[in-house]
Amino acid sequence: MHAFSREITTGIDACLECQKTCLGMAMTHCLEAGGEHVRPQHFRLMIDCAAICATTADFMLHKSQFHRELCRLCATICTACAEECARLGDMEECISACRACAAACGAVAA
Repeated sequence: MHAFSREITTGIDACLECQKTCLGMAMTHCLEAGGEHVRPQHFRLMIDCAAICATTADFMLHKSQFHRELCRLCATICTACAEECARLGDMEECISACRACAAACGAVAA
């Protein structure tokens, strides 16, 4: 098996953690909290974030020639998700995972 660089390994791990966190929080915390947490734009952003994180991890895992471009987009979406979750409040776990993923993907994209 060909080893991954530390940067790619960190990116994969951050993407998978963010995917798990965003999807989990959307389906539990947000649905149970209601109100602004289930506003379509917020809820879609969380699902978009989970989906792009899963796809980005997959692209890095199979060493796609497009992984850097996808990492750039993933960092953008994770940053937007973190900002939106911070605006709503009481979503520290999601904010932290999104910020970590944005940083890791930004490093891979650079």
